[in-house]
Amino acid sequence: MQESTFESMESSPPGVGSDEAEALTAEQAIANLQGADLGLRFYAAWWLGRFRVRDEAAIQALIAALEDEADQTEAGGYPLRRNAARALGKLGDRRAVPVLIQSLSCSDHYVREAAAQSLQALGDSACVPALLNLLATGLQGEQLVPNQPDLSQPYDAILEAVGALRAAHAISHVKPFLEHPTERIQYAAIRAMYQLTHEAAYGEQLVQALKSPSLQLRRTVLADLGAIGYLPAAAAIAQTQAENSLKLIALKGLLEEQLQHTTPPALSAGAINVMTLMDELL
Repeated sequence: MQESTFESMESSPPGVGSDEAEALTAEQAIANLQGADLGLRFYAAWWLGRFRVRDEAAIQALIAALEDEADQTEAGGYPLRRNAARALGKLGDRRAVPVLIQSLSCSDHYVREAAAQSLQALGDSACVPALLNLLATGLQGEQLVPNQPDLSQPYDAILEAVGALRAAHAISHVKPFLEHPTERIQYAAIRAMYQLTHEAAYGEQLVQALKSPSLQLRRTVLADLGAIGYLPAAAAIAQTQAENSLKLIALKGLLEEQLQHTTPPALSAGAINVMTLMDELL
C-alpha cells in the first residue's frame, strides 16, 4: 500500500528467488522489457525498479511499457503497466511525470494507484490537477456520494500524494474524505490534512486511531504517522500492539523529520527521545 518516508521491504515476484534476481544484468533486463515474452517483460519492469537502474534506456523502456496493450488479464488489468509505474517512481526521473499523469486515467485501478504513488515519490506538483480530478469522482458537489463506500478510485494513494505534494489549495477536495466510510481512506485524508495545515488536531486523530481493534488498520496508521513525522506520537507508536519492525519504521520517520530541523551533530530533545524508544524496541 503506502510508501511512506522510507520504503517498505521489497521482495521478488512470486516464483523468483533472490539469487535469480541478482544474476540478471541491467542490459538483459532492458532487453527483456522490450522483448515479446510477457513473463520476462513483467519481471524486467520489477527488476529495473528494485535495483534502481537509472540508465537512459531503462527509463525510456519503462515509459514505453506504461502504454503496453499486450499484457492484459481476462479481467482487463495491465500487470506490466503496474510494475512499470512502480519502477518509475523508484528511479526518480521526472521525465516520467507526463506519462504517469496519463496513467491516472487507465482503466486498471491498480495502475492508477501505482501512478499516484510514483507521482508522489517524484514530487512534481504538475500532477495535482489530475489527482484532484480523481478525488472529484467520489464527490457530489463537495460531499461524498451518499449511501455508498466508493472505492472506484485508489483514494488513499491519491490523498497521500496530494498531502505529500503540499497542495494547500486542495484542502476543500480532501476534507470530505474525512467522513469516508472506509477507515483506511479516512486516515489517508487525516494524514493529508495534517500535511496541508500542520494542525495538531489531525495528528492526534491518527494517534487515537492506533487503538483500533484491527491490526491491519494499526499498521496503516503507523505508516501514516511515520510519513508525517508527528513527534507527539512517539510514545504511542512505541506502545502500539503491532510488529516492532513497523514501529521502528514509523519512529524512523519521526526521527528523519527531526533531523531536518537540526544541524549535525546537534540533536533535539525530540530526536533523542525517539532514538531512545527505538533502542528499546531493538
